Amino acid sequence: MNTRPGKFITVEGVEGVGKSTNINLMAKLIRDAGHEVLLTREPGGTRLGERVRQILLDKAEDTMSPMTELMLMFAARAQHVEELIKPALADGQWVVCDRFTDSSYAYQGGGRGLGDETVAMLETLALGDFRPDLTLILDLDVATGLSRATADAEADRFESEERAFFEKVRTAFLDRVATSDRYRLIDASGNMEEVQAQITSLMTEVLSK
Repeated sequence: MNTRPGKFITVEGVEGVGKSTNINLMAKLIRDAGHEVLLTREPGGTRLGERVRQILLDKAEDTMSPMTELMLMFAARAQHVEELIKPALADGQWVVCDRFTDSSYAYQGGGRGLGDETVAMLETLALGDFRPDLTLILDLDVATGLSRATADAEADRFESEERAFFEKVRTAFLDRVATSDRYRLIDASGNMEEVQAQITSLMTEVLSK
């Protein structure tokens, strides 16, 4: 049984699914229900994490090995959890995070081909039994997502990958849904009002418990 005062919610999906917009909606719904909420992201969230993020997204780091990438992700994540997320939860805040460990299962485990077992070993080593209370996976076809993600900005190191890479990532995210009842799949292919109606319905249910 979870005895944490606050709840930890993560939001996942391939590039361009609209995580940022919908995370802001979730924060408003949580605040309207009378809870304090902390918004954060991965990689990032702490000073160390943001420095690691710069390295991970830098297109100049084109020789980075998949294992190096995965270990950098978990180094930043371990700091993020201990420095920011756990203290906020203990203080009674709800935490909404743009990406968490499920992105490592999808991007490094699926996209890079390292496999779930490798990611799971690092997850246990870095986080013990710490897991989100709820994970929303926003799903959208890869071509549409990539066109949205790079419409107004230059592609970063991940966004520069080939479509086949992101197809593996999407498949890995969808596979995660069947592994635990903490996952909720959101169809992100509709317009903003349709997607936000799904999220509002889900959050209303979560906040009523």
